This record gives sequence, C-alpha cells and structure tokens, in this order.
Amino acid sequence: MALNNLQEIRTKVRRLTRSPSTAQLSDDDIDQYVNTFILYDFPEHLRLFSLRTTLKFFTQPGVDTYQTSANVFDPLYNFQNQYIAIHQPVYIAGIPASFTQWKNVFFGKWPNTNYVINTLIATGGSAGPFTGIINSFPPNYSQGMSRTGAILQHSLILSALDVNNNAMVIVDYPSTVSSPGGINPHIGYLGQPNFPQDNANEFGQINYVTGQFTVTFPDPTLVASYNTIRADYIPYIPGLPIDMLYYDNKFILRPVPDKVYSVTVEADIRPTELILSNDIPKIEQWWQLFAYGAAKKVFEDRMDMDSVQMIMPEYRNQMNFVNRTSLEQQANERTTTIYTEGRSYGWGWYNNNFPF
Repeated sequence: MALNNLQEIRTKVRRLTRSPSTAQLSDDDIDQYVNTFILYDFPEHLRLFSLRTTLKFFTQPGVDTYQTSANVFDPLYNFQNQYIAIHQPVYIAGIPASFTQWKNVFFGKWPNTNYVINTLIATGGSAGPFTGIINSFPPNYSQGMSRTGAILQHSLILSALDVNNNAMVIVDYPSTVSSPGGINPHIGYLGQPNFPQDNANEFGQINYVTGQFTVTFPDPTLVASYNTIRADYIPYIPGLPIDMLYYDNKFILRPVPDKVYSVTVEADIRPTELILSNDIPKIEQWWQLFAYGAAKKVFEDRMDMDSVQMIMPEYRNQMNFVNRTSLEQQANERTTTIYTEGRSYGWGWYNNNFPF
C-alpha cells in the first residue's frame, strides 16, 4: 500500500521544490507550509462533503447567546476557528427550528423592546452601594400574577446623573469562568461599559431571575443629591427555543431557554493539521494535493513564479480528483423544492403527541 503520511508529504514537497537537503528546506518549514495550506487554503478552495459534520451543543437556563469558548470541554471550544460555515437544518431538543442569518428578520419576530423604569432609589449624593429589585415586567402586566419572567443578559443599564447632569452608566456582564464564584447563569456582575469583564464585580451584581441588584457608582464625588437610579432592561419569559439567529459567529435563541436542551446544526469543519511524521490526512487521497499546495507556497515565497506555473496543471488535477467524490455524492440527491419532502416534517413516532 502506498504511504500517505506527513513524512511522505515532506518527501514529495522536497522533490517538487528541488530541495533535497534540510539546509535548503527544513522539515519544520515544510510542516508550516503543509499545515497553512491544510487549514486556510484547502477548505476555502473546496467545500467537501466529507468535511460537513453535525455540531451539537447544549443550552443553559436563562442564556440566549452561545459563542466560541475557551473551555476545552465545551462543544463550542474554539468554535470560530474550528468551523467555517453553519447550515440548516437546526434541531432544538430534536424538534426542527427556524434558522436565519438576518437580524431584521429575527428581531422583527422577537423584538428587543427595552423597558425604562425609575427604581425610586435616591442616591442622596452617595455612590452606594444601593440595593433594590427590578420587576421583570411592568406592573400592568404582572398584577395578580406570580413572577414568571426574567431579565435578559447583556441588556441591563443602571444610570444616575452626576452633579454636571451627565449620566453615570453601569451595565451587566454575565458570569464567566473567571468571574467570582465561576459560572452562574442567574448572576450578572456590574461594571462600566467596555470595562474588563473580569473586574466588573466591583460595581455590584444582578440576579436575572429575581431582579435583585446591588450597585455602586464609580465616583462618589460626582453623584448628585436627590437623584434617582433608572433601570433600562429587556424582560422575557423563558421556554423551549424555536428560532435561531446565527450572526457574528454567535447563536442567539428565542425564546430564551428555560432549561437544558440539545441544539444540533450542520457545519463545515476545518481539516485537522498534521503534526507527527506518521499523521495521515482524514481522507488518504488528499496527501498529494497537500504536497502540491505546500510546494506552491514554497515557490511563491521564493518568488519563483515560473515553477508555480509548471506545477499548476497537476495541482488543479489533484484538486479535481479530491472534489470528484463530493460532486458524485451531491449528485445523488435532487435539489429540495416545495414539491419534495426534504423540508416537510411528519409526525414520526410522536403520533398525536407532537412536542409542540
């Protein structure tokens, strides 16, 4: 069987670039060229069927936005670098959900309507700390009903005027791994806008579910007497999400989840780089394309454009060979239209008890 590991790719690159000696081209340099081509050039030239995968992550109660994570155990770890594109369909708790990339469509259906209230807490010339409770909905909506709503993360603004009638603004930062006490989706820490999130807790905190807050304003010498604190926020009632917005490498769900649900989407994943000499590409056939792609980069750095042109015909051949499998696979299925069953959903095994 022909060998197709990283060592063979190195050998092929040396032959193509006429660099048999490590003094001319070291193994480390070749590996850099190979992996640069694999990670950044190859997936942009070809979107292959074999690089389409299912991304699955899990919601947290009260958390509406999900994005790349620094936690290696999180399914969204390094998301913005590991995944190239997100596609339909989307399933939340196994149920088909609506998917859009247009903010006007999503927020047209789920408006971010802010409520502005007077907390009736007077500063009295002091910077605080002040404590109070923010009702998640105005009184005319909640009279006679128990609290079922909450305050949306990243939506709270607490403000008071200083002696010069300029607003002192405090905003919320949801708790993170580096926050005091770790992650608690019900707790947000308060800080100044654009403040380092890790230090936000020194200005107080907010409980998104109960509405209880404690706030301290940054400069006690500027707090005006007989001034009141105002709150600006977005209330919501949690539930099973049925709509997703994908924008700015972030997933935004509505309604805001009330518990843990699984979320699955289709994604184009970035190929895995080759580190060790015996590492093999995900599809063994790719090894020659990787060698030609790396050799092309070597010639480009040497400004040897004649050699680039000499290897281009075979480089394109290898590109076509690699792409052939995806083309044949995609040809097996017709394009989905309103007259096909590709986007219609039956009752399945739920019978008369469909989860909706």
